Parts: sequence; structure tokens; C-alpha cells
Amino acid sequence: MEVYDCIRSRRTVRQYKPDPVPERVIRKILRAGRWAPSSSNSQPWNFVVVTDKATIARLAEIATQGPFIADAPLIFAIVMLPDAPRPQLDAGRALQQMELVAWDEGLGTCFVGVRAEEQQVAVKEVLGIPSDYHLITLMPYGYRTGQPSGRPSVPRKPMEEIAHREKFGVPYAIG
Repeated sequence: MEVYDCIRSRRTVRQYKPDPVPERVIRKILRAGRWAPSSSNSQPWNFVVVTDKATIARLAEIATQGPFIADAPLIFAIVMLPDAPRPQLDAGRALQQMELVAWDEGLGTCFVGVRAEEQQVAVKEVLGIPSDYHLITLMPYGYRTGQPSGRPSVPRKPMEEIAHREKFGVPYAIG
């Protein structure tokens, strides 16, 4: 799949087939995250790969924003070093690349926030993550239960509303 087509067709997925994700695909997704750009090439990420059903069920209990992760055969916890200068930005760059590679492999995912402090602590305990590390998200992955709608894209704001030419407020006119 061409990169642009992958970007335009990717959708958030919250329902997964129970089929396990092959190690070959897991490694490919991990390599995509590993090769992401980062601030000063600091590469401040760690990826915890979770396939154990009992652990996934426990994470689903903790992550009240994403109980659907219980049905995913694979979860990546995205974890950043304590001294990462821009943990959210660098994590976002890595996980976006991981999402696109996964989509190309037929997998879907959905960013699951673990916002409350008690949830952060509980997830870190379950996964053995040091308390001073930044837990950014849990990313469930699984084969999609259906195909994308075939629409080239979901509704987006007009380019003139979001892109500016030379100065903010001057619409970027598409010629």
C-alpha cells in the first residue's frame, strides 16, 4: 500500500478478531517505532509487548477509557524515559509509524488513554514499568473485524480553514 493511501484509509478500530498476531508482524511494528524520528535522536521510548490474555484482561479493567482492549490479542504499552525532553511528541511520532505499518498488515488499533494517576500506577505495577517512566498509552492491536467503508476519507475541515499562507489568517488557497 502506498504511504498516502495508508494514511487516508486508516481508521480507528475498537473490535478485533481473536486471531493472534504473528511474531513477524509484531517485530515489523516494533521496528517502525524504533525507526521513528525523535528529539535530538534521543530515542527515549520503550515498548512493552503484551500477548498474555490474563494480563490483557487486567489492563482492560484498569483502563476504563478502553475496556474493549480486552478483546485485542496484542497490546503495546508506549513508555518513555523519565528524562525525555518531549515525551508526548516523540511517543506520538513512534506510535503513528507503528499504526501505519499495522494498518498495512491488516491490523487496527485505537489510542487508549491512561490518564488518572491511580490507573497509571496500576498499569505500571502490572507491567513492571519503573514509577518514574512516562506511560503514554496502551495501544491494542488486532486484525480488523470488517473492512474500511471504502470512502477515501472521513469528513475533514476544508483546507482553507486549517492552512494559512505566509501569515496566520491568510487562507492557503488551493490552485
